[in-house]
Amino acid sequence: MIANLVQLATESEQNPLIPPGPELLVGTIAFAIVFFFFWKKLLPNINKVLEERRAAIEGGIEEADAMKTEAQSVLEQYKAQLAEARHEAARLRQEAQEQGATLIAEMRAEGQRQREEIIAAGHTQIEADRKAAASALRQDVGKLATDLAGKLVGESLEDHARQSRTIDRFLDELEEKAEAAR
Repeated sequence: MIANLVQLATESEQNPLIPPGPELLVGTIAFAIVFFFFWKKLLPNINKVLEERRAAIEGGIEEADAMKTEAQSVLEQYKAQLAEARHEAARLRQEAQEQGATLIAEMRAEGQRQREEIIAAGHTQIEADRKAAASALRQDVGKLATDLAGKLVGESLEDHARQSRTIDRFLDELEEKAEAAR
């Protein structure tokens, strides 16, 4: 079979790289028709699609730049609001501390005032109790002294007026001696 092909190739004297004339003419006309079809129909559609893609890409880039700019401005606004909120929180915290310190000072003053009132009431009560005890003690000491004096003398000292004067005089002398000793 290869031998037949070699023999056939040697019989024709034509160059295998150059096609025969009628084939070349038909091929050129077919190429021109296909080229004209591509040039008139396909090439404008391809250019249109490429132009739309380019416009979409450029529009997308412009939109992305606009969104980036908007996002940057929103971020700046957010940072400004955050800084303002932090400043407000610090101011409120400072006010709360000042109010707390004022409240503590007021409570201390109120506590001091109540303490002084309680101490004054206690001193008043002690003085009243001391006077009541002194009065009761005077009566008891007077009665005991009168009873003891009556037993020593052997007669009754029942005169209350005289008894009161004697007791008062005796207790006054004791108080004077106690004050002099201080």
